[in-house]
Amino acid sequence: MRIGALEAGGTKMVVAIGNEQGEILDRLSIPTQTPETTMPQLTEYFKDNSIDALGIGCFGPIDLNRESATYGYITSTPKLPWRNYNIVGTFSEALQVPIGFDTDVNASAIGEATWGSAKDVKNSIYITIGTGVGVGVIIDGKPHHGMLHPEAGHILLAKHPKDTFKGTCPYHENCMEGLAAGPAIEARYGKKAYELAEQVEVWELEGYYIAQALVNYILTLSPQRIILGGGVMHQEQLMPIIHREVLRLLNGYIITPQLQDVENYIVLPKLNDNQGIMGCIKLALNEMR
Repeated sequence: MRIGALEAGGTKMVVAIGNEQGEILDRLSIPTQTPETTMPQLTEYFKDNSIDALGIGCFGPIDLNRESATYGYITSTPKLPWRNYNIVGTFSEALQVPIGFDTDVNASAIGEATWGSAKDVKNSIYITIGTGVGVGVIIDGKPHHGMLHPEAGHILLAKHPKDTFKGTCPYHENCMEGLAAGPAIEARYGKKAYELAEQVEVWELEGYYIAQALVNYILTLSPQRIILGGGVMHQEQLMPIIHREVLRLLNGYIITPQLQDVENYIVLPKLNDNQGIMGCIKLALNEMR
């Protein structure tokens, strides 16, 4: 079979062709412009490749309720040309194939749960920390959907006593995204994250906020593995700080084999930044059943 995959982002659309084993056979990046400009390029790519099914991991918010009149829509996105856009319906009409649909970060979580760092557990979370913060939640082997879908990048955190930075989120002064995403690091220090690699205090503060968020996820979702991805996590000095701070903040309240082996509990992705596309392949395969 030839499986289509679309990782739909705000700046670029990554389209790919894969197979049942999650292997990526072809890939192309197309700039995200307006639906009128971008969608014909996307549909042409998939038509040219004669796909059997399509999986879409999409920026949000999106409507994942199959009973809803707007299932398959991008809804209240700040990317105005795409607001209230029926992305699934448009592809369905053009391609006439089964289409799996989920958030971009859930797609990454599915990829890692199927072929990567969480393939040996049924309950995991994938967190991307980059331009924003997104959290994909896998419960009993399936991505979690509720009233909408998790927006756990916006959980509220306690400010560090020495941190006077207001935060970059326009909705919350002290959410994880506003305090710990890449733009927050740049706004706080006036330099991009990679330019601050040698400044220990930068990563101590970053680790403090990430660990605080992880403790909240551990206490509420009880994942069997936590995977940290995104550009900020390319800073190798971060992970030891996060491990230390998570254990400090939990303060011995929870004792499990996973937390006693924290280096193999809170981990990096294994799929070399292909987890999103591979998760889209899995979404398409699931839709064919």
